[in-house]
Amino acid sequence: MAVASTSLASQLSAQFSGLRRTSPKLDHSLSNSQSLFQHVNSHIRLTSSPKPPRGVVAMAGSGKFFVGGNWKCNGTKDSITKLISDLNSVKLETDVDVVVAPPFVYIDQVKNTLSDRIEISGQNSWVGKGDIGAKWVILGHSERRHVIGEDDQFIGKKAAYALSEGLGVIACIGEKLEERESGKTFDVCFQQLKAFADAVSSWDNIVIAYEPVWAIGTGSVNGGNCAELAKQEDIDGFLVGGASLKGPEFATIVNSVTSKKVAA
Repeated sequence: MAVASTSLASQLSAQFSGLRRTSPKLDHSLSNSQSLFQHVNSHIRLTSSPKPPRGVVAMAGSGKFFVGGNWKCNGTKDSITKLISDLNSVKLETDVDVVVAPPFVYIDQVKNTLSDRIEISGQNSWVGKGDIGAKWVILGHSERRHVIGEDDQFIGKKAAYALSEGLGVIACIGEKLEERESGKTFDVCFQQLKAFADAVSSWDNIVIAYEPVWAIGTGSVNGGNCAELAKQEDIDGFLVGGASLKGPEFATIVNSVTSKKVAA
């Protein structure tokens, strides 16, 4: 699971980030990590903070706090029915965008029974997702990069095509442990982000989620710590893994936006 943090420059951690941005047009002639990120930074705004953003990872969308739940391949028809029932029974704060990404085979079930308050995302593939009600797709997840072998440029092209089909993109970036330990975090994330920048002309419907490979599955965000994390200036949302399969806990994470409001 991951968090949204605005700070690659000040140590990317398991808490990853979100800045909302206003459609920057990136200068593709920029030749190094620092210049591109400075360019992106000059065009984006952090809506949850009165201070200018320090970092480099950005989220688009409505400008609200963003919480996504990536169910991966988890669940059965019965367990998902129970999860949907739990989610439908809780009150979610209005000032937060909420998205869940069920397994492909259950998207139709989720769409037909889940409250319209929560939007649906596909995982990896975009074909036909809009036809069954999905509004988002997760691209660039570490499993696609490091298990399937999708490279940065291919993922960037997939993002461009998904956008052309009317879907929003949750674009995952992040380094492996050995890359972090060798001081390559910034360069790795730059290359991944640049591949998106090279392929898309607008960031209006893209969420960039910093999710380092070494942090996946660690449960770094949960119902017990989400409120404190949400207070942080450089955290503007969460992309949740295992905890998103627990309705009450996921609702707690969504509603941690109230801590952001208090902190602001």
